[in-house]
Amino acid sequence: MVTMVVIKHVPRHYRIHPNPFQLRIRELQTSGYRCHPCGALGKVKYYSSTSDADPRVKELGRRIKDDYARIREQYATPKLPIVLAHGLLGFSELKLAGSLVPPVHYWRGIAEALRANGVEVITAAVPPSGTIEQRAQKLGEYIAQEANGKSVNIIAHSMGGLDSRYMISHLQPKNVDVQSLVTVATPHHGSAFADFVFNEIGNERLPTLYKFFGSLGIETGAFSQLTKKYMTQEFNPKTPDDPSVRYFSYGAMMSRPVLLSPFRTTWQIMQNAEGANDGLVSVESAKWGEYKGTLVQVSHLDLINWTNRLRWYMRKIWFGKDPK
Repeated sequence: MVTMVVIKHVPRHYRIHPNPFQLRIRELQTSGYRCHPCGALGKVKYYSSTSDADPRVKELGRRIKDDYARIREQYATPKLPIVLAHGLLGFSELKLAGSLVPPVHYWRGIAEALRANGVEVITAAVPPSGTIEQRAQKLGEYIAQEANGKSVNIIAHSMGGLDSRYMISHLQPKNVDVQSLVTVATPHHGSAFADFVFNEIGNERLPTLYKFFGSLGIETGAFSQLTKKYMTQEFNPKTPDDPSVRYFSYGAMMSRPVLLSPFRTTWQIMQNAEGANDGLVSVESAKWGEYKGTLVQVSHLDLINWTNRLRWYMRKIWFGKDPK
């Protein structure tokens, strides 16, 4: 059984751990609260009502927070394979310390859930920090190899959505037939955070920034392509949608992160510049094709279940057994 309790108003005497990766309620009364299944560990998630007062709330479209309050036993299994395309610095499987630490999967839990329902899943592997063009090339090659001529539907997280759009519109690889593309928190119109980094660094310091990116194995083109100017003036005008492909998109937003959240600074930058966001991508930038709605109180990492998996792996490492 999987459950999550969504708290709309949390009294001051409730003690909540400041780290979002260890969020838990110390005391809980059942009266007035709703149960909301979402994830594998039955955690408590805090839902703030502050977004209701934000005049930009009308831009969120359908707010998705209670759609899965009841989990069905059976789901209709898609007939076509689903390709999962990862974002910047993503991977299909990452081994941090050889056999000492369990490998981390970018789509861990999500791919398994799909397969458990009989879905054929292809987890694409592309250069983690390559440019859109480089990543799109590898994405097309991977799909052609793994799909064996079958038509596919793509679900792409973050920058993976840009790779997919470029592959569909420009590369059109043989033996790759994409029926639909669903993007989740993809910066289709650029990111104010990318703009902030380049504006704050300044042109005279860009070589130092590029050298730093290079030391981390991050190609500079990958990051510079996420600026609002590049996306709106270069990428989008030159990358029209394929009329034979259906395009859908989802965005995500959360309230101001707690003090120790890795998204606290980026969220504030994004909030000031673009409004509602998930810590890295704004709701407005995530819109492309038919916008299906906004996932409420979800961070950029929550979208791929990383919050759950990071906690699970740390417990696995420290206690040497699967957490209960």
